[in-house]
Amino acid sequence: MTTDRPATEVLVTADCWRAESTADTVIHRAIEMAAAMVDADTAEAELAIMLTDDAGIRDLNRSWRGMDKPTNVLSFPALQPEGARHDDDIPRMLGDIAIAYETTRREADAEDKPFDHHLSHLAVHGFLHLVGYDHENDDEAEIMERLERDILAQLGIPDPYAQDDRVS
Repeated sequence: MTTDRPATEVLVTADCWRAESTADTVIHRAIEMAAAMVDADTAEAELAIMLTDDAGIRDLNRSWRGMDKPTNVLSFPALQPEGARHDDDIPRMLGDIAIAYETTRREADAEDKPFDHHLSHLAVHGFLHLVGYDHENDDEAEIMERLERDILAQLGIPDPYAQDDRVS
């Protein structure tokens, strides 16, 4: 059976996320919309999203990026196998996303945004990194931000960059 949307597993690794009972639903909805709107093969694919705390994401950020500080979201795209896919292949792993609760909460509060809107934005942002988008230069950033705006608009979420808010 083929599906156009990636299978998304949300793993809660920090108790602080238990206060956000809709986080799983918010993330699934954001990923499904992003997958529907990107020009990327997400059929028969999987990804995992870890909901962690600032300490957990700080460890990841230090280990993988050499930055000893927490951040809001990190993406870890999986290496993709070469060659054609076959019907009996296992689902292709797109990669992993980690989102930190305290930083996400702080940013949402500071920007006077609903937490669910900011969480949706971070999930979309992380997903776009998994499928090859980046913001290393101005042209890439413009393309990625425009796509984020379009996806979030389809979810009924206002432009997250309207006041020049930035996702790390």
